Amino acid sequence: MRPIQAELLAGGELYREVVLERLAHARESVWIATANVKAMYVEQRGRYVPLLEVLDGLAARGVALRLLHAELPSRPFRAEFDRRARLVAGGLGLKVCPRVHFKTVLVDGAWAYLGSANLTGAGLGAKGEDVRNFELGFVTEDFDVIDRATAMFESVWSGAECQGCRLRAVCPDPILPPGARGLPARAPSGIRLGKTRRIVRAR
Repeated sequence: MRPIQAELLAGGELYREVVLERLAHARESVWIATANVKAMYVEQRGRYVPLLEVLDGLAARGVALRLLHAELPSRPFRAEFDRRARLVAGGLGLKVCPRVHFKTVLVDGAWAYLGSANLTGAGLGAKGEDVRNFELGFVTEDFDVIDRATAMFESVWSGAECQGCRLRAVCPDPILPPGARGLPARAPSGIRLGKTRRIVRAR
């Protein structure tokens, strides 16, 4: 093990730090992995707006947006998404993998949240403290943690995990098309996808 600098957050702290302070002010990219996706509201300029409105604004500024999820988004989320032409046209990339259970928000490739909260109102949204879920997570700028989380996200997003997945038969929408060859099991550096590709620790 090695020490890292991180801050442990709980409840409404996660909403304020992850969503309001970081995600909403992204300049280059936001990658989100979550098991569940529901319509959620956030505070913006004195009013509560759908998170998709915030993401639409980021997309308008050229921020690259990815959402990796395990289950079909809720009906209100889908309805709100369908009203936003920029997101529908590719401003927000969406991919489903039923094995995704990790929750992370990666902002600008330089900051990460890792924890228990899903992309839902009771998880990362603007719910009151007496109704939101009990959640814990940590945030960090540690480059090794960010590299490993990014590599895991990318290995799922790219379809590298599809070829050998034993749940492919029940997957609603495999990322890698049937018969297509998967990505190499190992990255060019020799580090397995999902592990850090920036630091090689001495054995």
